[in-house]
Amino acid sequence: MDEFAIIRRLTEGRQTPAFQKERGIVTGIGDDAAVANLTSGCQLVMTCDTMTEEIHFKKITMRDTDIGYKAMAAAVSDIAAMGAIPRYALISLSFPKGTALDKIESIYKGLYECADRFRVVIAGGDTTSAVQGITVAVTIIGEVERGKALLRSVAKPGDVLFATGFLGLSAAGLQYLLDRGIPSGEWDEHSVTEAHSALVRAHCRPDPQIEAGQLLQRSGICHALNDVSDGLASEAWEIAEASGVGIDLIEERIPVAGELLVYAQQRELDALDFILYGGEDYQLVGTMREEHAAAMQAKFREAGLALHIIGYVQTQPRGVRLVQSGGKVVSLEKKGYNHF
Repeated sequence: MDEFAIIRRLTEGRQTPAFQKERGIVTGIGDDAAVANLTSGCQLVMTCDTMTEEIHFKKITMRDTDIGYKAMAAAVSDIAAMGAIPRYALISLSFPKGTALDKIESIYKGLYECADRFRVVIAGGDTTSAVQGITVAVTIIGEVERGKALLRSVAKPGDVLFATGFLGLSAAGLQYLLDRGIPSGEWDEHSVTEAHSALVRAHCRPDPQIEAGQLLQRSGICHALNDVSDGLASEAWEIAEASGVGIDLIEERIPVAGELLVYAQQRELDALDFILYGGEDYQLVGTMREEHAAAMQAKFREAGLALHIIGYVQTQPRGVRLVQSGGKVVSLEKKGYNHF
């Protein structure tokens, strides 16, 4: 099949013309470029995320549909971290000659599953052959009310640091899958033990926090915001550096999921290491004034979401520190998941 026949097979009938029109698409897949209407009073928010075989996924860690789903979710998460709404996606897919078409179709199935969940129109993209390995790049174009994007550079001394949801599960899920070493084509949800299913799901099917980002953006009280793609320590460092502040993480306030705690204990590992340095959780971490924290937590509870106060923003020293349960203060390195 030539390139255009492959594109038609991957995309035709996936999203209805009515859905695309409702989302502002004037011209979608099938021309040199897509055309969409802008929403009055909004600014564009744009991001790109790439997943490469053997760097971001392996045959023993990700099923084909999960590759597509996670590639879309990672890009959508960047939009969530800006308090924006994802609207359009462009997909670039490279794969070696001889790759089975049903494998590519499964990747696209995952892409569309995540896109449909967040009402994102896949408006175009590109396909090409590769020397080795599969690469999926997802560009997302979103919108946010003019001047209301949430940035990582506006944390202020006196703020509290918060995080949504639990962290560290994805990294533990990755370790479990690597240690197990079973080709992804030979397992499904039923072959993963109940004790590890939450970890595997967190790694393979992450949950970008669009609703939480919208709650924070509409509140008008959120200062800095970042998504946790490379670990809590790394993301806290990004906020600290961009804002020119110091951040103290309070160890006893950092929530630990029961599944992660059990897994770490079984492996004689520290659950906190997964949280601080693991990454790919795609939860949100940010800051707000302390006096607003209780009201914001109540709004999150009403929405069925979690918001944990896990630290404080200081003027000095710059960087990120961990205040341990016994009162000892430890400087944290700026490290986490490394894509290189």
